[in-house]
Amino acid sequence: MATKYSRQREEIKHYLASRKDHPTADNVYMAIRQQIPNISLGTVYRNLTMLAESGEITRLRVGDGVDHFDYDTSPHYHFVCSECGRVIDLDMKSFESIVDIADANFDGKIAGHVTYFYGKCGCCCHKKGN
Repeated sequence: MATKYSRQREEIKHYLASRKDHPTADNVYMAIRQQIPNISLGTVYRNLTMLAESGEITRLRVGDGVDHFDYDTSPHYHFVCSECGRVIDLDMKSFESIVDIADANFDGKIAGHVTYFYGKCGCCCHKKGN
């Protein structure tokens, strides 16, 4: 069943497409309010959930207690800064063969994987005292 057009959803997708910093729902809400002042946080959450469930965006759960959203749904990896909390795309080849390796000794069928790398980002490493 086709989803009905929604200006709010299109604005959310447009915003996410312009970002590489993997914003949270609150970040998206604050930005979209500039375009649509009467939008509610609930509307943003519902649309982000719908877009993630339909595969149009990716929901990232990096361990900081909030969901981050990524417009790029292609297989790629993320780095999470343990100091400032930034979520950054890593420029590296996807190693899909890890699924085959994991699947070799598993009594079932693995459909995919999620990998996050953690540490300090360049900005935090270059701060005075680090």
